Amino acid sequence: MDDAYSTSMSAAGESADVAGLSQLLALKSGDTFLVADAWGDLRGAADGLFVADTRILSRFVLTIGLSKPSRLTSGVSADNVFFSCHTTNRPLPPMGGRSAPAGVVHVERRRFLWEGRLYERLRMVNHGVDDILLPIAYDYDADFADIFQVRGTRRERTGRVAEPELDGRRVAFSYHGLDDRIRRTCLAFSEPPHKLTRRRAEFMFSLPRGRRQDLYVECGADRCETPDGDRFRRASVEARLHMRRKRRRGASLRGPRSPRFNDWLDQSRADIALLTTDLDTGPYPYAGTPWFSTPFGRDGIIAAWQMLWLDPSLARGVLTYLAGRQATETSAFQDSQPGKIMHETRQGEMSALGEVPFALYYGGVDTTCLFVALAGAYARRTGDLETVRAIWPNLQAAAGWMATCGDSNGDGLIDYARAAETGLSNQGWKDSEDSIFDRDGRFPKGPVALVEVQGYAFMAWRAMADLERLLNLGDGGAYAARAEAVRSLVEDRFWMPDAGFYAVALDGDGRPCEALTSNAGHLLFSGLPAPDRARQVSRRLMSGAFRSGWGVRTLAEGQPRYNPMSYHNGSVWPHDVAFAAAGMAGYGDKDAARLLLEELHEAATHFHNRLPELFCGFPKSVGEPPIAYPVACLPQAWAAGSVFLMLQAALGVQIDAIEGEVRIHDPILPHGLDRLTAESLTVGDASLDLHFSRVDGHVVVSPRNRTGPLRVTTVR
Repeated sequence: MDDAYSTSMSAAGESADVAGLSQLLALKSGDTFLVADAWGDLRGAADGLFVADTRILSRFVLTIGLSKPSRLTSGVSADNVFFSCHTTNRPLPPMGGRSAPAGVVHVERRRFLWEGRLYERLRMVNHGVDDILLPIAYDYDADFADIFQVRGTRRERTGRVAEPELDGRRVAFSYHGLDDRIRRTCLAFSEPPHKLTRRRAEFMFSLPRGRRQDLYVECGADRCETPDGDRFRRASVEARLHMRRKRRRGASLRGPRSPRFNDWLDQSRADIALLTTDLDTGPYPYAGTPWFSTPFGRDGIIAAWQMLWLDPSLARGVLTYLAGRQATETSAFQDSQPGKIMHETRQGEMSALGEVPFALYYGGVDTTCLFVALAGAYARRTGDLETVRAIWPNLQAAAGWMATCGDSNGDGLIDYARAAETGLSNQGWKDSEDSIFDRDGRFPKGPVALVEVQGYAFMAWRAMADLERLLNLGDGGAYAARAEAVRSLVEDRFWMPDAGFYAVALDGDGRPCEALTSNAGHLLFSGLPAPDRARQVSRRLMSGAFRSGWGVRTLAEGQPRYNPMSYHNGSVWPHDVAFAAAGMAGYGDKDAARLLLEELHEAATHFHNRLPELFCGFPKSVGEPPIAYPVACLPQAWAAGSVFLMLQAALGVQIDAIEGEVRIHDPILPHGLDRLTAESLTVGDASLDLHFSRVDGHVVVSPRNRTGPLRVTTVR
């Protein structure tokens, strides 16, 4: 993941609690998210209820009869709105001379988030033969830790946590931060506890046989209203309807004869909807939970690009948001320069105080190029020149950064070297400190020019040329010439003839770093390489050294620093695989794209159809699942979006609203999927459905329900 603390995350095995991150379950609503264990408990490790990068509830543990209940099952609903955990009691302590045996009380813990609040319902049903006195207790606390503290960053000083205030059925916490802000938490119960202290609420419910009792709990940062069933039901309906609206944005994909594939599509679409927050500038896909539930520049752009053919509203929201936060000044601490596009933004106390640079941080070398390239792709996909015209000054400023500050040594290539020790040492998508090196394992001196970034710059210059023409501002010739200059430089300086591959980077002396990495797959996606070289790269990426059987590894087996359990040096990242597959398909290697799609699909089935941020790159073994990376974010936007980019590549769908045309290039479907329909594709003022089906060994496309002027062209 692209954050200065990805390196410390890689070493997070030091903590058993953090190492169990993959077993935690997440809910999200706007800038609020919750991470809990399978019982729904928060224990103050890598879990909690977070609002605006601050943990407002650090402990929330349920006990029944002084014991942790026996868990029957738990999980998050298919639409990502509800968490539920079904438990039963262990033997209850004697009450009035009798004790209830284990397994007679069913306790369902059901919760969701809505408008910055946690809503929870505890439903208890007595299935025993006797009436029961049921002791229930919640232990709670609020430490107001900044997200970076939760992730392991130590602070020399913190603010002051006040003593909790008690009021019958409510507990109010507050924290006076070093940034002079008062942060609050209020925890409220629908029933007055039998005993209420600053850290614990105890209840004693009389539960006749066959009867049910509900307890409602709410927790939020702004107010403390009394929970009840009506509030719970009203808020739950609003939360579910809001999620349904987000899931139904844009076109939909269905494969009617492949329920397993449909499950993957549905889960991926639900995860994109979960992570997308509706900001004033439009929908923005936050990067992932738990660590990256905030706008990231690179992640937002890539997720929006993956979804562009189906739902262009994400791209519009991302472009508009990032344009409004474009750098206008130079700051070493923020790694900002005029025209540069934001890498990350945070709202917590440590960011506000400058203890970390991420309140508004610009240390990503590729985000500015991707921003411009996405604008070009968005304009072609939608014909929405009004939005592009509104951000044209931002695009010009971004292009200006690429031509000046982005090329620090004037050699025509985009490069980076961090401006301050507090920032990222590596500033491409592989941003852990050990991810860029030479064939002998040595780290390069800066400034470093990454190969995939030059591909993004190539796309950006071509996009500027196209947009200048579309907006009637010029002929685009100067921008097109820059694109070709980048192409020539990459082909001349990055190509390694003996390896038949591109170097991952050039170091500060202009020497190639010759490690064999997956970055070259992104270069294929850009369309920069000559066709013969692209074929050589595809063959190498599809070789056993790169392919694990679950997708393409980030680093070829046998290379220095290769480690299938590492963050970037031998693991498998779904979005990385998707870029490579789309690049191969763009050069005509549809079989490779199909195979990689099938491999990721099989991996997804082992992860309950939710691809994580990354997983280990161990070779596939018959009958065994892929091996999880323990601190991978789950869900992750660009992992969820991978299936949609790969399907677009396999189906060969290109949408050009400017020309009023949908082009289908040599469509293929993965094995086992004979039919697939893209419904309600909007192209300018027109719309249609595209139905793909396998007939006599070939995939044919049938346009249906077409409205408005729109051409559909099939090319083989």
